[in-house]
Formats: sequence, structure tokens, C-alpha cells
Amino acid sequence: MSEITPQLPRLETELPPIEVFLAPPRARHRYWLHLLLLMMTFFTTLLVGTQLETNYLAGKPIFTFGDGYIPLFPIQLVWQHPAELLKGIPFSLTLMTILLAHEMGHYIYCVRYGVYATLPFFIPAPTLIGTMGAFIRIKSPIRNRTALFDIGIAGPIAGFIVATLVLVLSLPISKPGPPAIVEGDVTIGYPLIFHLVHWFMLGDAGGVMPLSTMLLHPTAIAAWVGMFATAMNLVPGGQLDGGHIVYALFPRAHRSFTILTILILIPLAWFSVTWLVWAIMVGVTGMRHPAVPTWPELPRNRRLLAWAALLMLMLTFMPEPLPGRGLASIFQR
Repeated sequence: MSEITPQLPRLETELPPIEVFLAPPRARHRYWLHLLLLMMTFFTTLLVGTQLETNYLAGKPIFTFGDGYIPLFPIQLVWQHPAELLKGIPFSLTLMTILLAHEMGHYIYCVRYGVYATLPFFIPAPTLIGTMGAFIRIKSPIRNRTALFDIGIAGPIAGFIVATLVLVLSLPISKPGPPAIVEGDVTIGYPLIFHLVHWFMLGDAGGVMPLSTMLLHPTAIAAWVGMFATAMNLVPGGQLDGGHIVYALFPRAHRSFTILTILILIPLAWFSVTWLVWAIMVGVTGMRHPAVPTWPELPRNRRLLAWAALLMLMLTFMPEPLPGRGLASIFQR
């Protein structure tokens, strides 16, 4: 995810503006903070990865909670047996590589276009995956729509490619799941890309071992998180990556796209509360996109690339990422 903070004056004319190129401020990265957050996130995802790997080896549903006070954080186990942390390395490194690829996609294109941006900030958190993702902050104006488009789409493309490679490598080493899911265990839904890779990789065996009954390897769970993050960031509104792409394509229609996106996300909360939270975030932070000069026009090849962004959204979007965690389950109790 990338966040743009500066505001530029709104243009009152469609005449080509006089371009004044200002050197971006000299980067003053707080390396200590980036490193601290990186190490903290590595540790929290390592804890989660340890529990996921323990569940996987025991043949339990992957998101079976341990005995600790925080779900999927086996602090007591690790305290008594520190070597158990090694089990969490595959999940932790895989997940952080996917997140880093996404953010570095943004960052590299910021550097390419002379836009001052921070290095990625990772967010450690006691969640089901041990983190709330990562983001960069863009601290200087973006001088044209092409730069905005490239910076916005580079992150999802990089993250999607890495997550797809991980999925292709990790799905074949997954195994048949337990005969029954214990009440209280967290289950996950699957995006279209999972079904396609499952069909392609397993062929006829896929009928014997349906995706819904498989016990995914922890690295496949990391790929799932990467796909979910790609879908969330490509939502076409606000200051999400999808919102940047929409603004680069149709500057005047950005607000309308944002409102329409919110109106679509709110009903999806019936299946997953996540989409309600996302709708609120889009509405609070992104109704007004920082202005970017409307001239020159976006090149035709970028418009073609926008279809690739739409395809990625279709392949990764999940109306019900965590079945039973929507408003429907609340009202049906």
C-alpha cells in the first residue's frame, strides 16, 4: 500500500501547464525505525508460523488455536522450547517476502520518477498472520499521471507475481485435511487464482482432494495472505493502489468511483466484516485524492495495463475470506 500526503492546487484549466521541475527533498530515512519494525514483524510472524507449522505437522486445521492467551501465538511453547521457533521460518520469510515485494514495487518506481518516498514500514500485530501488513509514505508531489499510474500498479504486480510463484510451489506439498473441522477453528475462503492453480497443478487428483478439504502448507497460507492483500489494495477507490490507478485513468471520476466502491463494499460486510472496515477506511481517508496534473494524457499502453490490474483483482478478490466472520453470522446467532 502506498499513501500520498501532499496536496497540490487544483488546476482550473485544461491548457497544458508550465512544468516546473523541483528536486525532491533529500531522503532522510529513519533506518532504525524501519529496522525495528521489520525485526518486530519478523518475530510476530515467526510466532504465528510456529503455531501454523505445528498444526500442519499434527494434521490439525491450520488455524487451530493454541493454549496461549493470544490466538496462534505459542509464547509458552517457545519460552520452554526456543528451538520450536525454527518451525515458523518458512511462513514468516515467505509472507514478509511477499509484503516486501509489494512495497518495493512502489518504492522502486518512486525512485525512478524522482518522487521522495519512505522505505517500507512493517506493522507487527497479534493477528491471525502476525502482522497488519506494510506501507510506504510518499512525501513529495507526483508530477504526472503516468508516474502516478506506474507507482500505483507496480506494488500489486510485484506482490501478485511473488505470491503466485509461492502458491505454485507450495500447493503440491499441501496434504489432505482432517476429516472434520472443530467448532471454533478459523476456516478460509479461496480466490479464483487458488482454484485455477489447484486445477492446473493437481489435474485429476484435484477431484480426489478438493481445495476445500486440503490442509494447506503454511507457505501456501502466506500466498493466500498475499492474494488477499493484493485484492484489498486494488479496490478502486480512495488512496488505495486501485484508487491511484483510477485517478491516473479518469481524474474527474475518482470521487464517483470511490463512492461506488464504498456502496459495493458495505453489503459485502454481510459475508465479511473486513469489507465494512475497508469501506469506512476508504471513506475517511480517500474521498479526495491529492491533485496530479491532468496533462499530459496517460499513454495508451498504460490503459491496456489497467486491464491487467482488473484481472488481478478478479483473480484475488474473495467476498468471504473468512467464512462465518460476517454480519450474517452475528444476526443468525
